[in-house]
Amino acid sequence: MAEQETEQQQQHQLIFIPFPAAGHLVSMVELAKLLVRRHSTLAVSIPIVTSPSTAAAVTRYIDSLAPTPRVNLLRLPKDDGGGQSFPAANFTPMIESQKPRVREAVSAELARSGARLAGFVLDMLCTSMLDLAEEFGAPSYIYFTSGAAFLRFQLHVQESHDEEGFDVTEFKEAELACPGLTRPVPSKVIPSGFLNKEWVALVYTITRNFRKTKGILVNTVRELESYALESLSGGMNVPKVYPVGPILNLKGEKSRRDDDDVTIEWLDQQPESSVVFLCFGSMGAFRGEQVREIACALEGSGHRFLWSLRRPGEGGPWASPTDYEDVREVLPEGFLDRTAEVGRVMGWVPQVAVLAHKSIGGFVSHCGWNSTLESLWFGVPMATWPMYAEQQFNAFLLVEELEIATEVRMDYRSESEEVVSAEELERGIRSLMEDCSRKGRMKEFSDLVRGALIDGGSSSSSIAEFIGDVSNNDL
Repeated sequence: MAEQETEQQQQHQLIFIPFPAAGHLVSMVELAKLLVRRHSTLAVSIPIVTSPSTAAAVTRYIDSLAPTPRVNLLRLPKDDGGGQSFPAANFTPMIESQKPRVREAVSAELARSGARLAGFVLDMLCTSMLDLAEEFGAPSYIYFTSGAAFLRFQLHVQESHDEEGFDVTEFKEAELACPGLTRPVPSKVIPSGFLNKEWVALVYTITRNFRKTKGILVNTVRELESYALESLSGGMNVPKVYPVGPILNLKGEKSRRDDDDVTIEWLDQQPESSVVFLCFGSMGAFRGEQVREIACALEGSGHRFLWSLRRPGEGGPWASPTDYEDVREVLPEGFLDRTAEVGRVMGWVPQVAVLAHKSIGGFVSHCGWNSTLESLWFGVPMATWPMYAEQQFNAFLLVEELEIATEVRMDYRSESEEVVSAEELERGIRSLMEDCSRKGRMKEFSDLVRGALIDGGSSSSSIAEFIGDVSNNDL
């Protein structure tokens, strides 16, 4: 018993506060697993914050996890208020409403474990929890679930607003120069949240809070975004930046359908690098006219395909998509019969398992950062079709800055409900599958990304540095 108490007293406890969305939570849990594997006296507790629109997906993910020693998931009472939509005016109150639950859960966990509190790690969207860390007398860090170039862009826009009165919502020029990028950012790829006065005010508040923390962990790799990371290390009242990626769930998640294995068996029968994979993330979905244009493009391209096709959710833009009961209701007549030998149309698919398969030769993606890192990890060439959040910026980074992706669109926005034509899509698919000029560069980056987390790799060293810093925090 005395030995157990000694071990607990030596343990360093981190509190992770995730944003209530599956993509953010999964990444944060994987980071926690990585940290405790790297340091035997480090423990991480994660209060599971939910919202009405994400509770089902978050619960499903948590239930699927096997126990991990020294990673404690603290389930909070469900929040039954609110609805599906997260307008800017409700965003901070939604996070603030969780504070009493988080405070109680953290207090109970610290009393139970007897561990020494080493700090709070807050999701990039949960900076209103900074004062909770202060209540516990703990230093705070940010976990930035997107890339370093976007972090630099966000900091630059906020700094320009506060110091020079720059209003990004009124920006009319074709391009915006930004430190950390070798090329100016086209105005057409500035994320929608920066172009809305209500949302950008929230972005400014969140970004100012970044500067109040002791450090920012970024889910990226130094060799991938060296220019942006060098820019972030040059002062500017920015805390220490730790590139710790790629933080990925490489086991993936079963789609909870009976035909996952059938999908992989079908891929097993296809030639190597012959299949184009279309998947648009947990929130990506299309309605009838756009679905028909995609179908025509796939059929016209002549390439084998695996298409994750989902129906937009009901109840607002934050409502989760669902699978079609029968995809024939939205596809062109006879499409499934004509393409039966070369293609499959599915609902949600196990994306990691698909990208890992040798038959996949290209990925038409929404450019979410997790999906981008997965594609890089497996060395699968990408074609960009962004939907929301910072995905337009990511598309620009991949196509123009890093030159490792083909463009379907860089500036598509899901709220516009614009229809991308079959002709444009077919050109993008053909370029993705037939132009080999960027495949070699993708393979080079894949090797760099995979090497970052091995002993002596850049991210492995950065993680060790972070662990050393939090272990030495004098609380």
